[in-house]
Amino acid sequence: MLLLVRHGQSQANAAGLLLGRADSPLTELGHLQAEALGEVLASRATAACRILTSPLQRARQTADAIAAAYAGAMAHGAGSTSTTAPRAVPEVSVDRRLVELDYGELEGMAPSKLPPGLWEHWCSDATWRPPGGETLWEVAARVSAACEELAPEAAQGEVIVVSHVSPIKAAVAWALRAGPEVSWRLSLGVASITRIATDGPRGPALVSFNETDHLARLG
Repeated sequence: MLLLVRHGQSQANAAGLLLGRADSPLTELGHLQAEALGEVLASRATAACRILTSPLQRARQTADAIAAAYAGAMAHGAGSTSTTAPRAVPEVSVDRRLVELDYGELEGMAPSKLPPGLWEHWCSDATWRPPGGETLWEVAARVSAACEELAPEAAQGEVIVVSHVSPIKAAVAWALRAGPEVSWRLSLGVASITRIATDGPRGPALVSFNETDHLARLG
């Protein structure tokens, strides 16, 4: 199973700004969300094979919190059954293909401050490139390549991928065999979990999208 995890709330997220390659750290709430992610993922009976993360700070902080939760669960005997010995704590590896969309000159802007009509045009044209940035098709290409590479491993165990809103939507499009324009019709919260099965006879299948129940106790 591919477990696609969006990082916890970052400072730029909290301010409502477009956040791509800028290295905005987690807020205090974001750290709590990352801990909640770790708790729910590490509580499962099966241990993750490994954890992959975007190189950006907000994703790495989230991935580290998840790995710490697995370490704690293993230390207390969780993550195993009476017939299965616990596996080693999954290591965290950086994969640059999981980095967020490059917004170019739009980085750090509030959506309400974009030039009139730009957002509507972008939503209708997945080939449009923000000045100095990246197209949705380019995001789709690098994420699809990562998913194809990870699919055999994810068919044998759980692979946690800590990333951002655009790459996770691109992974969902990969599973659905849809174009990147579908991303505009998907709403994905911070610190959410999306699951894609890769062991089926017909290829990848979307199992769940935007799970956030683990955040309920945070208010």
